[in-house]
Amino acid sequence: MSAVWRASRGAVRRRGLQTFVIGLVVLCSTVTVLLALAVLDATSAPFDRAFAEQRGAHAVVGFDAAKVSDERLARTAGRPGVAAAAGPFGQAVLHVPDSWLGRPGGPLTVVGRADPAGPVDRIRLLTGRWATAPGELVVEWPIQGTPDPDMLGTELRAPGAPTLTVVGFAAGMSRSAGGWVTPEQVAALHPASAQMLYRFSDAGTGTQARLSAALDTATAGLPAGALTGSQSYLTLKQAFSAQADAYLPFMTLFGVLGLLVSVLIVGNVVSGAVVSGYRHIGVLKALGFTPRQVVAVYLTMVSVPAVAGCVLGTALGNVLAPPILQLAFGGIETGTASIGVSPWLSVGCLLALPALVVLAALIPALRAHRLPAARAISAGSAPRTGRGLRVQRWLGGTRLPRPVSLGLGQPFARPGRTLLTMAAIVLGVTTVTLTTGLTSTMVAYADAAPGDGADRVNVDMREPEAGGAASKPGDRAIEARLRAVPGTDRITVRALTKVRLAGATTTRFLDFYWGDTRPLADRIVAGRWPDGRREIAAGPAFLKENGLTVGDRTTLYLDGRQLPVTVVGQVIDGDARSFEAGRRTMAELAPDTPVFGYTVRLTPGTDTRTYLKAVEAIDPALRPSLITASAGAVVAVVTFSTVFTVLLTVVAALGVLNTVLLNTRERRRDLGMLKSIGMTPRQTVAMTVTSVAGLGAAGGVLGIPLGIVAHRLVVDNVGVIAFPESMKSVWHVPQMTGLALAGVTIAVLGALVPARSAARLTIAEVLHNE
Repeated sequence: MSAVWRASRGAVRRRGLQTFVIGLVVLCSTVTVLLALAVLDATSAPFDRAFAEQRGAHAVVGFDAAKVSDERLARTAGRPGVAAAAGPFGQAVLHVPDSWLGRPGGPLTVVGRADPAGPVDRIRLLTGRWATAPGELVVEWPIQGTPDPDMLGTELRAPGAPTLTVVGFAAGMSRSAGGWVTPEQVAALHPASAQMLYRFSDAGTGTQARLSAALDTATAGLPAGALTGSQSYLTLKQAFSAQADAYLPFMTLFGVLGLLVSVLIVGNVVSGAVVSGYRHIGVLKALGFTPRQVVAVYLTMVSVPAVAGCVLGTALGNVLAPPILQLAFGGIETGTASIGVSPWLSVGCLLALPALVVLAALIPALRAHRLPAARAISAGSAPRTGRGLRVQRWLGGTRLPRPVSLGLGQPFARPGRTLLTMAAIVLGVTTVTLTTGLTSTMVAYADAAPGDGADRVNVDMREPEAGGAASKPGDRAIEARLRAVPGTDRITVRALTKVRLAGATTTRFLDFYWGDTRPLADRIVAGRWPDGRREIAAGPAFLKENGLTVGDRTTLYLDGRQLPVTVVGQVIDGDARSFEAGRRTMAELAPDTPVFGYTVRLTPGTDTRTYLKAVEAIDPALRPSLITASAGAVVAVVTFSTVFTVLLTVVAALGVLNTVLLNTRERRRDLGMLKSIGMTPRQTVAMTVTSVAGLGAAGGVLGIPLGIVAHRLVVDNVGVIAFPESMKSVWHVPQMTGLALAGVTIAVLGALVPARSAARLTIAEVLHNE
């Protein structure tokens, strides 16, 4: 083995450029693969891990306390299929005043629970302590981060209920309540419903059908109408990754492209390195190396740079992945799961990529294992006679310049290597096309933000506890004063409340708009704006999470009132927790809802600083701010796609570089002969570059339509944005012309270095052995 190691080490040092290319290709491929796998893993793994750790409830179920007793509900824990259950807990609904803890007014579901532990839905305390005495309240904190301890001690004075003091903030994976009190306290609130939390043994498949069947079995035999509503953990899981789901389609596509390009290039580079070393293999056999030692030499030769590149790539991937994951999961509002790169992904990459390299090298190495020394030496000098000869002769008879005709004929001498190289170029052009289309679509999406280019000012009502005045929000006098400020063109008024939808246990935000609603109506992509009675509109994320489409009906519940409504419009985007309606619907459901804020369109030429000062002067309760467009989604998509495009383009260009490098090494004698009869260095460069430029052109022709199809596939499946057709049709003649040159650019960039190296070869250096 010492001879094997010395021969391998010598080959690594002697073939420095080839060793560098193998290491760099494996490094880029490892980063690409790890990044893709980390993003795909993060869409489900954090929720599943935290859900299992906190024993989340597969179903949170509400029952009518007047129709079923606590004793009968407790017995459902022993029904077939119920793995664990908690409850029954008394459940009451309080009305939260506006601006309490910085939240809009609306219903707050309070559950009586003695402690945060238990067999189902273990609540995690974030700040403070658990409620242990009457008058104490623990509030759910539904967003990432730790709540401010200064908010402890805040009092809740809900109509018809005793004063409750906040003693803690907590979070659970089941979102089973908005707050918790002691069982004695909830009894004093006279709860109208009871809550049961179930974990089912047959719910691990993650299908709603199995979950519904398990719930039906658990509640069988209860009085009709006793079950008033249920919440599935699948809905929470979907909400958990709602932000990532928007990016998942193109992340998946980029991941698949990255895997394909990585496998193709690694296989091409490594197998080519072994094939080009057949002459060296023959020499080793002639010196007395056994066939197995020869195989060991070449496996070691390619494994050394591959392992180094894989280790560096894994480290770099672990640095790049966390910021991208945080960007993708920036909207998480459920539970307390942590997001990061699983150690198993790093271990998998450290094992899989070197294994791929060894496998790619093993096949040609075993072939060399069987070759006699004389045949191995001759096989490594050049491609076998006759390969592509007919094509080369035909090209030689055309009027093309001789360097061009010779270059165009070279790929046919190594058809297998040529096909792998062209496949990498095709995938590279596909990636560039996809990225270009996504960027154009997202820029159009950003430009479609509410407004027509005029400056807009958002005017909120300052909270009294924050130091503002106690002016009555929603007073018509405030709106009149705003309209009287010089520079005001049009005003959109917004009111906000929290309601519950039929069949759901958690509340949703309902925005009411009136006044100038044309900017909002322009963002409707299906149906129309809900300016009539009992009409709502929502974004795709909200509709998907609640199983609704345009034309469906549902019922809203607020403070004992219920209102049937119809979905009449789909907005281009929107939060999964909120939807919209007009003033007529507000008049029926929540006529006393205070105004939350105003959006003012300024007349052209208005000085924004002067306007802001004028608004602050008319009433101390007003808090004006200039509206700036948020480009979070645009930045996320463009950044992620750019990172992958750069990685895949570099890998594809390295594959081309390796192909040209191997071809040049194999044709050293031919280059020497051509130079001896008068070929200049420039003609040598032209011939070498032309040998892959044709592949680049063919790759562009094939990659562009694939990229267009991939772009349409992605934009049609973004979960939180419903792109209109105008944002999908982004392809134009100048753009297509530039994309057509992408394949040629990738090929030429990869061929320049070995082409210049071939041009510098001297005749004597090449032919001194002839």
